[in-house]
Amino acid sequence: MSATKDEDPRIHGISSSIRVVPNFPKPGIMFQDITTLLLDPKAFKNTVDLFVERYKDKNISVVAGVEARGFFFGPPIALAIGAKFVPLRKPRKLPGEVISQKYVLEYGTDCLEMHVGAVQCGDRALVVDDLIATGGTLCAAISLLERVGAEVVECACVIELPELEGRERLNGKPLYILVESR
Repeated sequence: MSATKDEDPRIHGISSSIRVVPNFPKPGIMFQDITTLLLDPKAFKNTVDLFVERYKDKNISVVAGVEARGFFFGPPIALAIGAKFVPLRKPRKLPGEVISQKYVLEYGTDCLEMHVGAVQCGDRALVVDDLIATGGTLCAAISLLERVGAEVVECACVIELPELEGRERLNGKPLYILVESR
């Protein structure tokens, strides 16, 4: 599902605030840079508000933000809906005991880690990231959360690259996005 289909007037401002950087981080990649969205207080607020409006009545108990850009959107969403925020980090970034999940990216492999005990069996989780491409990162996040008994209610991303078909890799897990790549 996408907010663009709802024709919310805030979507245009969000979309137009995202800078596309050709050939980054390697030739052929059209990098969707959300740092320019963060520089626009109205677009940034509208982004968070759209997610909060969607999730405020869904009994979400944990918002899991994917490193690093999920950290920009996850905490304000969590605060606004009364949920805890759990960072899903790259290896060796979290102190203490962690569980890990390896995954494949469009240009290599990586791993996500989460603190043991941060999420409880029965928690209702929302996974937040800035973008879905091939879906590998979101699949790893879902796996981490489900391994400890959480119910992943939905994944939420600002941007989708539909041509990479990441949505199809989520095994039917709902995905909500605000804009499709340009």
